[in-house]
Amino acid sequence: MKGLLLKDWYMMKKYCRAYLVIAVVFIAVSLVNTDNMFFLFYPCMFCGMIPDNLLAYDERSRWMQYSGTLPYTRAQIVSAKYLIGLLTQVVILVLTGIAQGVKMTVSGTFVFSDFLVLMLLLLTVSTLTSSISLPFFFKLGVEKGRTAYYAMIGFVCGASVLASSLLNAQTEMEIQPNLLLVVLPLIGICVYALSWYLSIVFYKKREL
Repeated sequence: MKGLLLKDWYMMKKYCRAYLVIAVVFIAVSLVNTDNMFFLFYPCMFCGMIPDNLLAYDERSRWMQYSGTLPYTRAQIVSAKYLIGLLTQVVILVLTGIAQGVKMTVSGTFVFSDFLVLMLLLLTVSTLTSSISLPFFFKLGVEKGRTAYYAMIGFVCGASVLASSLLNAQTEMEIQPNLLLVVLPLIGICVYALSWYLSIVFYKKREL
């Protein structure tokens, strides 16, 4: 497993450097544009797509077939993609959290419960986006699974609008932060775990 993670790490450093630059740009824009939550959600979602792109490079180089000669199970190959995706999402979430925390503190609007709900929303959306695409990619291949990619983009756009309305109307709707703190992690964890499991099942049955 360590070897698989190192392989993906080296590939990510070589092919996915632009992701960090784009994510930083969107984080900076989100500090200025507070009306559209899309700029806030996009960096986490964007970096959540890194496993998809790593998988595309694996297929293009026919590494998927070559991996059958190595002492790795298909479950480990799938798990490496999910772990590297989770790692990148957490890193971007931390950067976004620092930026938003500084912004709220400077503007005098920092409330820890609201900040925590926002971070959990970001984490949930980022895990949901990768959870949508990866099972399709492992079952159908990257090219045929592109439909899931476009569905993911539509989901994020809709989720950003919904989250924006939710946060803006939070005090009027009397939504309890404590309830969100329980529900959001459960949604993200359950969907990510289910996606992980389905990808393993699909990939084990797939003919390469």
